[in-house]
Amino acid sequence: MAMAIGGGTALTGIFGDPVAHSASPAMHNAAYAALGMDRAYVPFRVTPDQLPAALRAIRALGLLGVNITVPHKERAARQLRNLSAEARQLAAVNCVIARRDSLFGDNTDARGMAQDLTELAAPVKGQTAIVIGAGGGAAAAMLALRRLGARRVIIANRTPRRAKKLASRFRSMRIEVRPLDHLKRPHLIAGAATIINATPIGLDAGAFMPIAYDAAQQGCFFYDLIYAAAPTPFLRPALERGLPAADGAGMLLYQGALAFELFNGVRAPLDAMRAALNARLGRSSTSATGYRRRDPLPP
Repeated sequence: MAMAIGGGTALTGIFGDPVAHSASPAMHNAAYAALGMDRAYVPFRVTPDQLPAALRAIRALGLLGVNITVPHKERAARQLRNLSAEARQLAAVNCVIARRDSLFGDNTDARGMAQDLTELAAPVKGQTAIVIGAGGGAAAAMLALRRLGARRVIIANRTPRRAKKLASRFRSMRIEVRPLDHLKRPHLIAGAATIINATPIGLDAGAFMPIAYDAAQQGCFFYDLIYAAAPTPFLRPALERGLPAADGAGMLLYQGALAFELFNGVRAPLDAMRAALNARLGRSSTSATGYRRRDPLPP
């Protein structure tokens, strides 16, 4: 049934370019329906040159807050004066909250990822993890891994200079930087307990870069920040070998629930949000978000 929007309806939303594919409206609007709140969550296509004006419009239009998605997270952090400690560390904002006299930028990505990895029982504490990429998603992964007690992290990236810059922001961690072609080396993969793809590679139907999947230890967990209805090109080879794996839908769920609470000041109804997300992705509403080793591999 279509949501009724009237003069008293309070709005939240998401700024991105593109944004039509986003699953966030489905999750947040399901949460409002479950709680009986007269609120709605709307996607706004905002181009990079429009971002400063769009941010200024949040309070002018009476929006309670907005999520920020690609390609705006880093630029939004530079546009806002008031940032959480986490947004400052990540140099990126994924949600903006309208306060009485200002805008406040926060980032729930790392918290959402840490919560998802914990629920998935990913082997992180005291273990070696590999993070593929060195952008904003990789920074969130680094912070999540630090929170979960990773012993050692290897950053694999196309440009080592950018990977070293990311590593310098997490000096308390034991970090190594490797080029991408080292992922083909069996001994590197064999030493990892968790491998995270934090690149956009795999958004299309093409193959992922070469990785020595056959060398992975039996319980090595493969985690992709990308989410889709079917296993991503990064996850499929792992699943075909019976390895545990999950995509980024769980991270999306948990970071979205945290943002919902920041925008609305009430606890998010996770079950309603999870069901809406799974429906949006064409998954069973009763299934876990993501894939597990024992799940049947979709065709």
